[in-house]
Amino acid sequence: MSFTHIVAFSFNEGSDAAARAAEALNALAPTVAEVKEFRCGPDAGVSAGNADFGIVAVFDDEASYEVYRDHPEHQRIIKEILVPNLTARTCVQLRS
Repeated sequence: MSFTHIVAFSFNEGSDAAARAAEALNALAPTVAEVKEFRCGPDAGVSAGNADFGIVAVFDDEASYEVYRDHPEHQRIIKEILVPNLTARTCVQLRS
């Protein structure tokens, strides 16, 4: 059984948070052994009304996700890049 974390973010208009978050998170993910699969990036712009940025991260289990969630660099990215620019966040977590 794996644990998948999926998040969609919308940012303040004109914000560069999507690009900055992608750079920071893509650098972080390979350094956290518990991350089994990781994708993130800005919306492709194919459909109107989508969120600005998305993350899909796969872990072996909830405990592994919690290591990533609580990682100091992840917390820094949340506090310094995501939260100051955030207008909406939606998350779903799946056990499969």
